[in-house]
Amino acid sequence: MNETTQPQSRPADPCVMVIFGATGDLTKRKLLPALYNLEKAHLLSHDFAIVGMARRELSTEAFRRQLDEEIEKFATASIEPDLWGWLSQRIYYLSGDSQDVKAYQKLKDLLAQVSQKHGARGNYFYYLSTSPSLFGETVRQLGAAGLAREENGQWRRVIIEKPFGRDLASARALNVEIKQVLDERQTYRIDHYLGKETVQNLMVFRFGNAIFEPIWNRRYIDHVQVIAAETVGVEERGGYYDISGALRDMVPNHLFQLVSLTAMEPPFSFGADAVRDEQAKVLHAIQSLSPEDVLSNAVRGQYGEGSMGQEIVPTYRVEPEVAPDSNTETFVALKLMIDNWRWADVPFYLRTGKRLSKRVTEIAIQFRRVPFRLFRDTPVESLRTNRLVIRIQPGEGISLRFGAKVPGPVMQQGVVEMNFNYADYFGSTLSTGYERLLHDCMIGDGTLFQRADMVEAGWSVIQPVLDVWQALPPRSFPNYAAGTWGPKEAEELLARDGRQWREIDR
Repeated sequence: MNETTQPQSRPADPCVMVIFGATGDLTKRKLLPALYNLEKAHLLSHDFAIVGMARRELSTEAFRRQLDEEIEKFATASIEPDLWGWLSQRIYYLSGDSQDVKAYQKLKDLLAQVSQKHGARGNYFYYLSTSPSLFGETVRQLGAAGLAREENGQWRRVIIEKPFGRDLASARALNVEIKQVLDERQTYRIDHYLGKETVQNLMVFRFGNAIFEPIWNRRYIDHVQVIAAETVGVEERGGYYDISGALRDMVPNHLFQLVSLTAMEPPFSFGADAVRDEQAKVLHAIQSLSPEDVLSNAVRGQYGEGSMGQEIVPTYRVEPEVAPDSNTETFVALKLMIDNWRWADVPFYLRTGKRLSKRVTEIAIQFRRVPFRLFRDTPVESLRTNRLVIRIQPGEGISLRFGAKVPGPVMQQGVVEMNFNYADYFGSTLSTGYERLLHDCMIGDGTLFQRADMVEAGWSVIQPVLDVWQALPPRSFPNYAAGTWGPKEAEELLARDGRQWREIDR
C-alpha cells in the first residue's frame, strides 16, 4: 500500500472572477478547463461566478454558447453535462474596452448584481489576459473605479500574466504603477510553470527527504542543467514573439523560477513570504554578467529550415508576422554562477528554444565524481557520475542514475536508472497547469506567484545580456536547423568547462 499524505484542501472562497480579454485563446484553452476541473474536484465555492470582458460585441447568451462548444474541444477529460451546466449558468459577458472609463462603471454595476445573485460576498479577482501594454492601465482604471478597494471584509486580487515588463526599467515602472493601486498581497504575478506538479514537488523532494538535502551543495554537486525545449515554432504568436524573443519570453520567469526553487535555502515555513524570501535571495546572488561575460557565457540562436520528424518546416524568418530580416533569437543558452556558500563554483547551465529536437522541460543535477579511483587496477577505468533528473514535462517524474556491477566474474560497471513517474505511482491527473494557481488566488495563497522584488531581480540578471545583444546584432542568423538541439556555440559553452549537455533520448 502506498504511503501518502492526504491534502488538506478546502473549497475556494466565495468570489467573482473577472477575465479581461475573455474572448482570447487563454480563456478557452486554459482558464475555463481549469475552472471546470476545480469544480469537478469540489474545490470551487458554490458561491462563484465569472464575468468575461472584451471588446467584441457579444451577449451573455452568445458568450455561453461559444464556451459550450469550446469546452468540448479543450477540456482535459470528457465533460459531464450537469457539472458544466452549473458552471455555464454562472458565466456573464460585458462588452467593453479596458481603456474606457465608462466600461469600468458598467463592470462595477454588473459585478454588484452578479455578486448578489450568486452570494459571492463582494469578493472579486481580476485576471489580466490582455496585451502586456495594458496591464498598468487596467490596474489604474480598476483603482479609479473603486474596484480594487478592500473594505468590510471583502477582498480584491489581480492576476497578471507574463511578460511582466520588457526589461529592468519597464518592470520597475510597472511595479511602481501597480503599487499605487494595489498592495503586494493583492498582486499575483502568474507563471503557469509553477502550477505543474513536479515543480511543486521539488520543495517536498528536497526538504521532506533527509537523504537529499545533506548532499545538495557544492561539495557533492558538479553542475546543474535546466532546459525548457519546444518542438513547435512561433505558431500564431509571430507578432508578439518577434519583439520579445526567447530570452525575454522564457528566462526571467520560467527558467529563473526553476533555478530559484532548485537552489534556495530551506524556508522556515511554507508560508508564501517565507518561500519567496528564499527564492529572492537566490536571484539576488546570481553573479552579474559583464559585457565580456555575456560574449563568452551567453549564446543566442535562430532556427532555419529543417525537419521535424517527417515534416519539413520553414525558417523562422518566413513565419507569419515575422520580419524577413529578423534578428530575434529563438534559442538561448546561459552559464550562470550563484555567489553564496551553498553554490560557489557550481555552474548553472540554462537552455531554451523553439523548434528543438524534443519537447522537454527538466532539471538535471550532475553530481561530482568519487574522490578516489578505487577500481584503477580493474577493467573499470572510470566511473559514471551520479545524476538526478527532475522531469517537468512531458511525463512528470524523477530519475536517478547510479553505477552497479554487471553480474559475472569480471569487474565491469553498468549504469542503472531508477525512474519514478507520477502517473504510475499516483495515477494520472489531467490538468491544464492553472488549477492550483487559480485556487491559490481564490484562497489568498501567493506562494507560487512572483513578488515584485523577484521580478526585478530576474530582469537585473539578464539586463546586461539584453544590452550587449542590442548593441551587437548577430551576424550568423539563422544558425541552427529546426529539429536539432541548437547552434554549435551552445555545445562549446559547456565544452570549454570540460562538460556537455545531457543527452536526452526520450
